[in-house]
Amino acid sequence: MARAMFLVFMPFAGGYFFSYFFRSVNAVVAPYLRQDIGLGPADLGLMSAAYFLTFAAFQIPLGLLLDRYGPRRVQGTLYCVAALGALLFSMAENVSTLILARALIGFGVSGGLMAALKAIVMWFPLNRIALVNGWYLACGGLGVLGATGPVEVAMQSMDWRQMFMALAAITLVAGVLILLVVPERPDSAATGTLGEQVREIGQIFRDPYFWRITPLMFTCSAAYMAIQGLWAGLWLTEVDGFSQADTASHLTIMAIGMIVGVMGSGVFAALLMRMGFDMVAVCGFSAAFSISGMLLLISDILPSSYVLWGFVGLVVILTALVFAALTQHFPLEQAARANTAANVLVFGMAFTYQWGIGWVIEMWPAMANGSYPRIAYIWAFIGVTATQVLAFIWYAWPRRR
Repeated sequence: MARAMFLVFMPFAGGYFFSYFFRSVNAVVAPYLRQDIGLGPADLGLMSAAYFLTFAAFQIPLGLLLDRYGPRRVQGTLYCVAALGALLFSMAENVSTLILARALIGFGVSGGLMAALKAIVMWFPLNRIALVNGWYLACGGLGVLGATGPVEVAMQSMDWRQMFMALAAITLVAGVLILLVVPERPDSAATGTLGEQVREIGQIFRDPYFWRITPLMFTCSAAYMAIQGLWAGLWLTEVDGFSQADTASHLTIMAIGMIVGVMGSGVFAALLMRMGFDMVAVCGFSAAFSISGMLLLISDILPSSYVLWGFVGLVVILTALVFAALTQHFPLEQAARANTAANVLVFGMAFTYQWGIGWVIEMWPAMANGSYPRIAYIWAFIGVTATQVLAFIWYAWPRRR
């Protein structure tokens, strides 16, 4: 297992760090983009959400490529595309170029999780998959952490363009490292023709097990991505009235909560399973905690604080355990396609949330200082939470065996 950690886990984890960094950095740099380029909430939401759109659009082809050619070649190449997108973002002068650049970044990092999940299934024991998945997701959490306070500090000595130039170079290095270091395992490749592989995707989408648990993830995890990656920062500045420094500090605590949550998710799942619950029930408990975090955020029962935002970060990502449930349910040669089938729904919903929140907020007129009223954010977040509640009702609805 030590060899797998060094040669497989660590190279992919390095790239995944920057995948999450790209996903989250707009929460801090958004005010600078609004000032330099002149973006309203809807444009800002669409620009940020372009990452999720291309990410989601490539998930089904990605699953086929991963099962057929392996994670090393596929994701190593994709990170090179992400580097190109970061370079284009650094040179953008208008919203159209920003959208194109974000779309390229999203496409390039679209296999950051799925490729690693495939590699983990290939190289680690089955009874360690949930645990190693949690460690890997924690590396993404470190990327979120790096995109909060450290970015705000960095912005005091450089501008956002210089930062994205540096990100382009680092991402290129991450892709080359995966291509050079990660070993191959030919016996894990999918068998059969391409047509047979595509038909197996159809079988995955028709599986009742798949449709019972994945709505929990594509509402709860997608909401976290959309909010943490952009709207949490604007909520803290426009609704709670925090300074940029205080906003970055709260986002840092939220990221720390996420790291603790994903690292503990494997232990959380193992504890529930020792109590007699199966993975379906584990997914249900995860969603219940995730919804509770959103309700606390929008209900104003507790004042906005480090404790509140840390708790939200801790619980709203727990439904990523659905990936472990799918991996255990489907055969190894279908693992990547099962996970990407779920992931296309997650990132498609994240695109909808991130753009939709901006669209709802802009339904209210801007105030004199250019910000938007608290009620606009609350109604946007209520809409997101309502979809999560509906997904939980669907999950809990009685079914015949």
